[in-house]
Formats: sequence, C-alpha cells, structure tokens
Amino acid sequence: MASPNSDKLAVLIDADNAQASVIHELLAEVSRYGTASVKRAYGDWTTTNLKGWKDVLHKMAIQPMQQFSYTTGKNSTDASLIIDAMDLLHAGDLHGFCLVSSDSDFTRLATRIREAGLAVYGFGEKKTPQPFVAACDKFIYTEILRPQQAPIQDDAGPEPLEPMIRAAVTATARDNGWAALAGVGSMIVKNSPAFDPRNYGCQKLGELVRKQPYLEVKEVSLGDGSANVHLYVRLK
Repeated sequence: MASPNSDKLAVLIDADNAQASVIHELLAEVSRYGTASVKRAYGDWTTTNLKGWKDVLHKMAIQPMQQFSYTTGKNSTDASLIIDAMDLLHAGDLHGFCLVSSDSDFTRLATRIREAGLAVYGFGEKKTPQPFVAACDKFIYTEILRPQQAPIQDDAGPEPLEPMIRAAVTATARDNGWAALAGVGSMIVKNSPAFDPRNYGCQKLGELVRKQPYLEVKEVSLGDGSANVHLYVRLK
C-alpha cells in the first residue's frame, strides 16, 4: 500500500459548480492526501460563464475538458465527468479521487468508487447536499480553505461537536479510558465525513480537543529523544 502522501489522485472538477477563486488553496489541500496525478476541469469553455476558471487553468496545469451543452436544461458536463471517472477507475492506476462540486449528482459516482476500494475526497460549498457529503470518505467545505476564514456559519451552524467527540472517544478508548487522538479523529471522519477542525475555528484537532471542557488531554513522548509526542484524550 502506498502511504497517504504518495497516493496518486485524480482531481476532477465540475467547473459549473465549483469556485475558481479557491483553486490554489484547494490543490494545496489535495496535497495533504496524495499527489494530483490527473487534474481536469469540465465545462463548456465556449461560454463566458467559466471566465474565472479560464484564468487559472494553465497556471495550475489543469486540463480543460470541453463539453458542449447540447440541450438546454440538461447537464452534459456531469455525464462527461462521470464517464471519465469510470475510465480512470478501470485503468487501475490511481489510489483515489477528488471530486470538486457542490452537486448531488455525483453521489452515486462517489459510492461506486468507494465500492472499488479507492478513497474519495469531496470538495464543495456548505450548500452541498448531505447525500454527496456522506458518500465521500472525507468532505472538505471550500469556505474553510479561504485565507483567515472564520468558522463556517449558517442557519443551523456546524454539526454539534460534543456528541461526535464523545462517541469517537468511547469507541476507541482502551480499558483505562484513554484514546489516541489519531484514532479519535479517524473515527469522527468515518461517521461524519464533513468533520474538520477548521469548521470550528481551529487549525488542528489537538487544538480543538484542548478547548473542550469535558475532555482530559495528555501528551506521551515517543521516547526517541525528539520533541515529538502522541496526544491522548479521555472523557472527564
């Protein structure tokens, strides 16, 4: 198995439903999960609607995939992206896909890719329908990728934090009650793919858990002479 940072990823962008203004930050986020071996953006590039994307495609080495809108009201761009994704999937050269869209039409595509054993990272705005979010291994709201972005706020607010953390700690804790923070984080994402500390105003999970009054946090040295430590948490 390849390590996470060496995984080969396909970044497929639905330019009709994604923002060009965060593409630099988005690709930087992708690099946390692997290497963008394929970078494609789909849309009708003969129109003026995608002007914002046209200005960044070549700078970011993203291949524009032309798809004419043959019929008004029918999204042929989605179909083109899905067909290419299935071709790439069956080629067998990738470890995962990054689907960039706020459109629920890609829910089944994400599910199919995961059924094949590959990872799916979704990127979209906060308005992205929940079925698409849940179909991904990890979903990143593009609002949090903006420089100095405040925590995401909408009418409902972010998903309640305490129940997610309590459930994850309980599920991963040892007999003494302590749970490795890495395991807690993995469990939270499995249950809530859109979870990200940045949604709650923190850059790292360690920073977030230290702020929770119902948790105890301890550091355990690796014992290799370095300053590196493992973080553990337990419920008070």
